[in-house]
Formats: sequence, C-alpha cells, structure tokens
Amino acid sequence: MLSIKDLHSHYGLSHVIQGISLEVAAGEILGVFGRNGVGKTTLLKNIAGWVKPSSGSIELNGQAIGGIEPDAINRAGLAIVPEDRRIFPGLTVQENLELGLLGLKGAKPASKLNPVLERFPRLAERAKQSATTLSGGEQQMLSLARIMVAEPRVVLIDEPSEGLAPMIVAEIFAIVREMRDAGCAVVLVEQNIHEALAVCDRFVLIERGAVVFAGAAEDDAARAALLEKLAV
Repeated sequence: MLSIKDLHSHYGLSHVIQGISLEVAAGEILGVFGRNGVGKTTLLKNIAGWVKPSSGSIELNGQAIGGIEPDAINRAGLAIVPEDRRIFPGLTVQENLELGLLGLKGAKPASKLNPVLERFPRLAERAKQSATTLSGGEQQMLSLARIMVAEPRVVLIDEPSEGLAPMIVAEIFAIVREMRDAGCAVVLVEQNIHEALAVCDRFVLIERGAVVFAGAAEDDAARAALLEKLAV
C-alpha cells in the first residue's frame, strides 16, 4: 500500500533523511522508532507532502505521490495525525470533524460523520463545544476521529501517546488497532516503545536518517535487540 525507496530529504544543508526504504501493507502497523532528532517526524512529513523530498520515490498503492501537494496526497487516500494534533481552536468539535470530509473524493455528505460519532461518544456529547474545551486525551481522539471520517487507506501517526494518562493511551492504541483491522496501512512513530510494540506487526529503527535495524514485533529476539539498542 505504501512503498518508499531510497528517500533523501534536506533542511537547507542538513541531510536529515539519508536513503530510507520501507514498505507497509494494507492491514499492517509499522512502528518507526529512534531517539529524538533522528528524522522520524521528517519522514512522515515527506510522505504526507509537508516537506518535499530531495530524491527517491514514494508510492501510494502504485501511484507516485512524492513531492505532490499535501491536499492531493490526502485525497489519494493518505492521512496524517501530527505530533501536535493540529486541532482548530476556533471551531467546534463537529466543525473539526467536518474538515475530515475534505479528504473525500466527490460528494461529502454530513452523514459520513455518524459512524465516527458513534465510535467516539465523548466527542458526540461535546459536538457543539469549542475544541479548546477538550482534555488532551479528547483532543488526540478528535485528531484521530477527524482522519477516520474520510476512511483513508494509509494513516501516519506521530507520537499519539505523548503527555497522556495510561488509561487514555490504552484507548488510543485500541483505536490504532481498529484502523489496522479495517485494512489501513499504519505508520506509527512512538516513543512509548513497549506500548507500541504491543500493537505493531513490524518495526524499523532509525539512526541519523537511515534504517539501521528492522524486525517483526512478535520476534522475541528482535524485540530484545531493539530495546537494547534504545536502552529502554
């Protein structure tokens, strides 16, 4: 579903992504791990079109998307939940959700919100409230719910558990599993390694903008090696 080959990306003279190649299948969660500043968020921004790659290819279901505009990538079936959630504070909860309709091709019926509101009853209860009245966990749920409206085929999620209580974290990762089970290809960047490994199918470790280790999450030896490399 998502294929990246020999991707390079720069910020000015800084060579941040240095030849990353990876693939994610439909119905699979790929964990992307690494210490701060190694290029994980930059990788997601390249895939989503927020940063233009210097070279290499990015394909979504066989369609080249590297370097095209973010709105076109979104309509092609890829959505991102950024690290800072990007909730619009001047809008209500429902209005934030309605923005997810922009990712749909063709007609954008408001009825598309109904299944999402049923899945997130707390958001339904607060639909007419300003998004700023939500707790941190509820805002993260709103960010996830907003992309689910358009039923994307590939989802990029950046640090969804950051700053949240353990009970909320468990609920967030349950939602990520549901996305996978619905057939999405999910790329998950997360510092909470143990929780993330519990939901991932495979993982890669990034250092200095390159993949230096990869493995299956169910492989005990690979998990142990990853934890040792990260010293967690």
